[in-house]
Amino acid sequence: MTVAGETTLEYTPTWVVAAVCTVIIGISLGAERILHYAGKYLKKKDQKPLYEALLKIKEELMLLGFISLLLTVFQGTIATICIPKRYSDDWLPCKKKKEDSSSSEESTSHFQTFYHFTSGGARRLLAEHSASTSYCAKRGKDPLLSTTALHHLHIFIFVLAVVHVIFCVLTIIFGGAKIRQWKQWEDAISKKEYDPEEVLKFTNVREHDFIKDRYRGVGKIGNLRGWVRSFFKQFYASVTRSDYVTMRMGFIMTHCRGNPKFNFHKYMIRALEADFKRVVGISWYLWIFVVVFLLLNVKGWHAYFWIAFIPFILLLLVGTKLEHVTTQLAHEVAEKHVAIEGDLVVRPSDDHFWFHRPQIVLFLIQIILFQNSFELAFFFWIWVQYGFDSCIMGQLGFIIPRLFIGAFIQFLCSYSTLPLYAIVAQMGSSFKRSIFEEHIQHGLVEWAHKAKLKTGFKKNANGPSQVGPKEVPPPAVQLAEVVKESAEEKGNVGEIHPATGSGGSK
Repeated sequence: MTVAGETTLEYTPTWVVAAVCTVIIGISLGAERILHYAGKYLKKKDQKPLYEALLKIKEELMLLGFISLLLTVFQGTIATICIPKRYSDDWLPCKKKKEDSSSSEESTSHFQTFYHFTSGGARRLLAEHSASTSYCAKRGKDPLLSTTALHHLHIFIFVLAVVHVIFCVLTIIFGGAKIRQWKQWEDAISKKEYDPEEVLKFTNVREHDFIKDRYRGVGKIGNLRGWVRSFFKQFYASVTRSDYVTMRMGFIMTHCRGNPKFNFHKYMIRALEADFKRVVGISWYLWIFVVVFLLLNVKGWHAYFWIAFIPFILLLLVGTKLEHVTTQLAHEVAEKHVAIEGDLVVRPSDDHFWFHRPQIVLFLIQIILFQNSFELAFFFWIWVQYGFDSCIMGQLGFIIPRLFIGAFIQFLCSYSTLPLYAIVAQMGSSFKRSIFEEHIQHGLVEWAHKAKLKTGFKKNANGPSQVGPKEVPPPAVQLAEVVKESAEEKGNVGEIHPATGSGGSK
C-alpha cells in the first residue's frame, strides 16, 4: 500500500539508498565489533561470569531484533485492524482532542493518542499512517494501532532494554568497587601469623563487636528492636570489618574447615559475577510487568508515579532483611554462649532467609533493578519523544518525587544493598560452585561424568536378575553429580549442598 505523496524505492536516487544502507550497516557492524572485543577482553582476563553476562546481553539484543522484525512485518496488518470508535475512547493516557471533520487523521485509538507527535512537522518513520487511518475511517471505525503508535512502541521497547542493561552494569561496577575495598581485610587476615595464645583466649560473647552492635535482648521487644536497627543500618556502614571477619569465619568453618586460609573475598566476587548474569537478563515475568503498566497508564490514575514505589519498597525490604540475617546470626550465638574460646564462629543456615531460599533475594534485586530502569527509561523517553509538557508526563509535583526515588534506588542499591547481598548470600546452608576455580569445576564435571558411566557399566554387568541392596555412590561422587547439574545451568544459581565431609580449594 503506497501513501500518496511518498516516494517509493522505484523513484529514489540510488546514491541515497546506498548512503543510508552504508550508515545503518556501519553502525550495526560497529556495535557488533564492540561487543566482540569486549567478550575477547573478558575472556583474556579470565572473567567467565562477566563474559556469560555479555552473552546474555547479546541474547536480549537478538530478542529485540526479533521483536523489531515482527513489528515491521506485521505493521500493515495491525494498522488495518479496525475497532468501533466507542472502544477507542476509553482507557486513554491523555484526554482525547475534539475531532475535526476536515481531518480524519486525528481520529486516534488508545495507543495512537499515547504516541502522538507534538512536533510541528509529522515525520513518517513508518509508512502508511494516513492510509491505515483512512482505511478504517471509511468504515466509520478507528485503527487498533496506527503505524505511528506502533513505531513509537517499537522504540520504547528498545530503549527500555538498553537502559536496563546500562543500569545493571553501573550497579555492578559501583557495587563491585565497594566490595573490592574489603580485599584489604582479606589480605590482612591471610598475612596474620598463627598465634596459639590467641586461639586459647576466651572472649565474652556480648562484648564482641559483631554481637554488641546487634544483640538487643530476647523476646518480642528485643526482636522488634532488631528489625528497627536492621532497617536503619542499611543506610550507613552496611558491612563493617567485624562483620566481614565474622561471616568469613562462619563460612570457612562450615564449608572449608580444612582450609583456614581460604580466599573468601575472591570466592565472593566470583559468586557475585555469576549472579550478575542472571540479573542482567529480562525474564518473561518482567515483560508481563511492562504490559500491565502500559495497560494501567490511564489518565488520572498516575500509574507511572505509584509504580515508582514498588522498587523503592522492595529495596528497603531486601536491605532490612539482609541486615536482619546478620542480626539473627549474632542472636543465635549470644543466646547459646556466654564466653567462647578463640574466634567467634556463626552458623550459616537457610532458615534465616525468606522461605528458606536465599535465591529469593536475588530474584527481588532483579525486579528492583528492572522496575527502576523502566521508570527512568519511560520518563526520559517521553521527555525526548513528546516533550516535558506532554500530558503523559504529568504534573511537576509527581515528576520530581519520581526522579528522586529513581536516583535514590540506584544509589542505595549500588552503595549498600548489592555489597550486603554479596556477603550475606553466603550465609546459607549451601555454597555455590564458584567456590572452585574454573579448571577445578571442569575437572569435577568430567570426573562426575566418568563416575556415572562407570556406575552404569557395573549395574549392567551385574544384571537385572541379582537382588541385593541398592548401591549408593560415595559422598564425593554425589557432590560431583551436583556440580555437573549446576554446570548445566538448568535454571539454578549453582548451589552445592555439602555432603558428609566439607572442604574447599583456594
